[in-house]
Amino acid sequence: MSLWDDLKMQHAAKSGRSLAEMFENEQRFADFSAGFGDMLFDYSKTHIGPDTLSLLLELARNAEVEARREAMFTGAEINETEGRAVLHTALRAPEGPIHVDGEDVMEEVLATRKRMAKFARAVREGDVEGQGGSYTDVVNIGIGGSDLGPAMATLALAPYHDGPRVHYVSNVDGAHIHDTLKGLDPTRTLVIVASKTFTTIETMTNAQTARDWMAEKVDEPGAQFAALSTAADLTAQFGIDPDRVFGFADWVGGRYSLWGPIGLGIMLAVGPEDFDDFLAGGHAMDTHFREADLADNLPVLLALVGIWHNQICGYATRAVLPYDQRLSRLPAYLQQLEMESNGKRVTMEGDDLEVNSGPVVWGEPGTNGQHAFYQLIHQGTRVVPCEFMIAAEGHEPDLAHHHRLLVANCLAQSEALMRGRALEEARALMEAKGLKGHELDRQARHRVFPGNRPSTTLIYPKLTPHVLGQIIALYEHRVFVEGVILGINSFDQWGVELGKELAKSLEPVLRGEDPGTGKDASTRGLVAYYRSRN
Repeated sequence: MSLWDDLKMQHAAKSGRSLAEMFENEQRFADFSAGFGDMLFDYSKTHIGPDTLSLLLELARNAEVEARREAMFTGAEINETEGRAVLHTALRAPEGPIHVDGEDVMEEVLATRKRMAKFARAVREGDVEGQGGSYTDVVNIGIGGSDLGPAMATLALAPYHDGPRVHYVSNVDGAHIHDTLKGLDPTRTLVIVASKTFTTIETMTNAQTARDWMAEKVDEPGAQFAALSTAADLTAQFGIDPDRVFGFADWVGGRYSLWGPIGLGIMLAVGPEDFDDFLAGGHAMDTHFREADLADNLPVLLALVGIWHNQICGYATRAVLPYDQRLSRLPAYLQQLEMESNGKRVTMEGDDLEVNSGPVVWGEPGTNGQHAFYQLIHQGTRVVPCEFMIAAEGHEPDLAHHHRLLVANCLAQSEALMRGRALEEARALMEAKGLKGHELDRQARHRVFPGNRPSTTLIYPKLTPHVLGQIIALYEHRVFVEGVILGINSFDQWGVELGKELAKSLEPVLRGEDPGTGKDASTRGLVAYYRSRN
């Protein structure tokens, strides 16, 4: 019998036991929570008990999580399908050496970071300016990992903004670039084009539109562009000065890239010093992940909870619920991080997975979600594990009563999911309202909450650059551990490619230059409708 079978037997044995009963043990919170620095992770409101945790830790050890972890940090080619190292951790390291193929990569990492800081200071202080004067706005054009991470982090660090306004454009839908540029002064706008190859079609389409917009008012539009790319020849053709081109190695995956040049927009918004603090937070979590025992290791514990809920309990989705408006884009960022990384169907060896791969990740910030989808979470027929996040302190001391109410709501929701409301309690409520007989029973049943629904809570002192770095690195390593346990490659994304290839073949069909021979009847019908309107 495998460990997977043992864990499923554990789940079957525990499924009838309520979480409320498990809290009869006064030590439960202490036994099933863990800290790192001032950060606390509580997973006591799950059905994981001592025996289950032991099996989960054994599962991690049998998968050789520790050895794979060391291989990642030391530059081994753990992205085996692409023959690459996975070293986004180097982007936030303060020093080297860190070797890839015998070469210390930190010299280039640190040099690029220094160039980024010099450029950011020059823009922020007005030493580098546009045709109309110092830059008031920055427009970052990218997509996927070249957009979602820095856009999320820039919003999260709003209290630290003291530079130009930073905007992000990703969608090839013309509405996105149009609505972003509308109202901006092209003579005082810096445009950053984020594409490693400088060929990403959505990004380059938006970049050309921004260049055309700028050319209407600016004599040399290329002079107001920067590039986050390794394609020096293409950026030069676009008119971008080499001093404003910041490249990064192929061992940095897109969804892990905000720590380096892709994070230039963050640095322009908050300044190099706060950006360095952000990197330091990520590096601190790296050190914890690399050195802490598995049983006390926050990324490992978060991963094991995820494995328990998805692969063992069969809960297909995971709700990420930050009670912080400035983390409103974090669920979308984690959606990409998890689903692009672990949305696989074969193992490293190319064999079919014998268990489910990663879950569907979704969510919204609290308290907004409480007035939207929490109804399904509390009383729906499907169990949705919830991951709450909350800061102990907000950034607005004069609005401390707002934050106290926010914290109260966050803690109340996890308590309500765990406790629920029994029929007898609901009946008592209806009797107090004077209801009797069938109407009492009918109304009471509508007010029953099954409870026994799992959740975790991550609580941290305040959303600073350092803490944000810790949170992002925590989830990066969580995804890595889950992938190792599943035996998959978390660092390629071949599932993104087929749709791209088909889109390229369809564009000439939509223009009427290709008859679309070989396309299915549905696609031909949709093309015909489009062409009838254009």
